[in-house]
Amino acid sequence: MTQVITQPERLSGSFKYLGFITGSIVAVLIISNISATKLVQIGPIITDGGTLLFPLAYIFGDILTEVYGYKASRRVIYTAFFWVLVAAVMFQLVALAPPAEEYELQESFVAILGQTPRIVLASVIAYFAGEFMNSYVLAKMKIWTGGRSIWSRVIGSTVVGQALDTFLFITIAFGGLFSLGTMWALFWSVYLLKVFIEVVMTPVTIRVVIWLKAREGVDIYDHDTNFNPFAIRELFR
Repeated sequence: MTQVITQPERLSGSFKYLGFITGSIVAVLIISNISATKLVQIGPIITDGGTLLFPLAYIFGDILTEVYGYKASRRVIYTAFFWVLVAAVMFQLVALAPPAEEYELQESFVAILGQTPRIVLASVIAYFAGEFMNSYVLAKMKIWTGGRSIWSRVIGSTVVGQALDTFLFITIAFGGLFSLGTMWALFWSVYLLKVFIEVVMTPVTIRVVIWLKAREGVDIYDHDTNFNPFAIRELFR
């Protein structure tokens, strides 16, 4: 029987699937950042390769907040944020390190993994802000709707979170490099593609949420949760 929890005090270690979701989000973000080094064209839409996989991070984020609550989501966002930074720094260090004499792929390695600091900064800031907004909107909508109409908060949080994520990434990564017209066109093409992928996946997201709530035996409502994303002490409680 599913237990409705208004204050998410249960230890995260007692959840069977939270570790898998955390690992999946970290993996999706790192893979997306690497895939983003290639531009792809799908019909009239030109975007980076990471856009094809990145929406999964928000899908996992929806599942995370809906099932485990905002407090657990905050921990996972910080965990993902940390490891994406570690990966980015490591790629930079390896790219800058002198290659061995017999190694002939230095230029290829730098081109793919030696991403510019500006792109890395844009990626981590955009994810951090966008995912927190996504989680906040979903958690609040769950309270406002009394847990009904899950599709509305899954899609609604995606629309808001992805807008902030895409805007910050494009502004930080390409501001001053492209014209405002080009940046605006890029924003809409990337944003609409991300939202489209998540809307199409909404039935799957809802099924996974229902299954997880039944298996974990919880349905958390964040009535008394501290929604401050910078409440670091909350990460260790």
